[in-house]
Amino acid sequence: MKFTAVLLVLSLTGCMSVRQEDVDAWAGRPVAELDVHPVFLTMKMVQTVTPEGIEIRNYVNSKDMVSCGGGGTVTPGFKPPGYSAVAAPASYSSSAMCTSSTPTCNNLFYIKGGVVQRFSPVGSGGARCFTDERMRPGFSGLVNY
Repeated sequence: MKFTAVLLVLSLTGCMSVRQEDVDAWAGRPVAELDVHPVFLTMKMVQTVTPEGIEIRNYVNSKDMVSCGGGGTVTPGFKPPGYSAVAAPASYSSSAMCTSSTPTCNNLFYIKGGVVQRFSPVGSGGARCFTDERMRPGFSGLVNY
């Protein structure tokens, strides 16, 4: 059952990708459209400016992932043969191991003179970026991202 679920998730992930037409749609658009876009407004934005005056906005789409596992061992108390006192109490030892990662899609917009020059989605930490019509300029519908 778990194997089937993993295959389903992987197959759906494979269908999602960056579509060139979605990326190209941003070239030449006024930055004001990006400022009010409902999808990008939900993301953390990191802004930098190059010495040449190019503004770079990174709309960060990420999710912290944590996975933990562990176990334990019960060791029964010991009472030597012929010993009349109460046996030593049982002991319990446990261990836990956690790993974390932050798969991220960095949605990079390069802006000069108030106009988007290009849009470049870049995945990191194992994330695969994807685009669809919701990522295009002018989108104003409802979104569950």
